Formats: sequence, structure tokens, C-alpha cells
Amino acid sequence: MEHKIEIKQKSWLNHNVMQFALEKPEGFTFNAGQAVEVTLDDPEFKDEAAPFTLTSLNEDEHLELTIKAYPKHEGITLALSKLEKGDHLLISDAWDSFKNNGPGVFIAGGTGVTPFIALLRQMEADGSVDGSRLIFSNKTEADIFLDEEFKRILGNNYVKLLTQEKKTPYHYGRIDSALLKNIVDDFDQPFYLCGPENFAADIKEYLKELGAGDDLVNISL
Repeated sequence: MEHKIEIKQKSWLNHNVMQFALEKPEGFTFNAGQAVEVTLDDPEFKDEAAPFTLTSLNEDEHLELTIKAYPKHEGITLALSKLEKGDHLLISDAWDSFKNNGPGVFIAGGTGVTPFIALLRQMEADGSVDGSRLIFSNKTEADIFLDEEFKRILGNNYVKLLTQEKKTPYHYGRIDSALLKNIVDDFDQPFYLCGPENFAADIKEYLKELGAGDDLVNISL
């Protein structure tokens, strides 16, 4: 089913990540980790839709989407970045993107963290977030977003890496087997992976080398 919804609020979390608070259709329900197909209420985009994970929780008054804008790329994210409060979007019903397999290690590259926002918020709301860890990799410090919320939810179990900038107190470099072995002390627990290009597939191989079973490594469906 397609739902036409109004943008209630738009804000920028950093230089290229925007967050929308959206009208919640009557009777619309979803689980943390589920996504929707999104397009503009514009004939030009009739056959263009992109999947985005909902970052709100089902009990919240509004739906929330957290989206990276790519100014140099023509397409739906650029068009979304130009929308403002009062404009409308079209969204599908929710469908599974990530399953909530309970506390574990969340490994994200850039806006690959967005599927984990609702999962971590839900675990916090349920009182089950203890033991979870987020390893959040970005190119530079300026690319990090929702930093204070992740600190509040996870405390010392929130680990930040930069791949193009050496800066205290961040880890520097790409995620590899050595870094994972240094940060993670238990590979018999759920892992959640999401990031650009081959990010998740590469890290899944590192985790397998370190003893994580296939059934424990959760990549977007």
C-alpha cells in the first residue's frame, strides 16, 4: 500500500545527513529495523523509489527517516534534500531490513548506521541494550552524526573510527581482522553489519576468520 505523508520537520544532523519527522498514517505499524520504499509526490519520480530504514520507533508520534544527501548525484536523495516542511512524500508499508536478534556488535560505515538507530533505541526502551557495542566508521570527524545519542545509549561501548583523518580520541584506519580482534572480545554473539559498497561483505569475512558463525552475522535483507 502507498501512503502520502506530510513532512512535519526537517533538520540537518551534519553537513550531508538530513532527518525528517513525517506524518504517521493512521493504522501504520512497524518493527524496529524495518524499512520503507520512499519516493516524491511528483510524476517525475513515479518509477523511482529508494529503500530507507525507519529510525523512529512504532510508538512514536511521527515517523522518522535519516538520509544522506549526495549533492553531486542526480536522483532521489538529491531531490529529497530540496524538500521542506509541508511538502509530501510517498512511502510503502514497512518491510524487514534487519531483524532484531538482541544485543550484539553493530558495525557501521557512515550512514550504514541508520538501520541500527531504531534497533538500539528499541533495545534501550526494552532495557536490553546492555552488552551491545557500536563500531562506527566515518571518513572524518565532520561526518559523524547522532554522536551524543550513541554515547548516552552505549557509554564506553561506542567506538569511533576515522579513515581519512588522524585525530584524538578516534581510532584511525579501516576495519580489519586485527582491529576487530582488539575491540571485540566475544565472537559468539550477534553481529549487525551495514555500510557502503563491499563494507558488510568484507567484514563478514573477517568475522568468520575470527570464529563468528554465519548464523550470527546479520546483513540487511
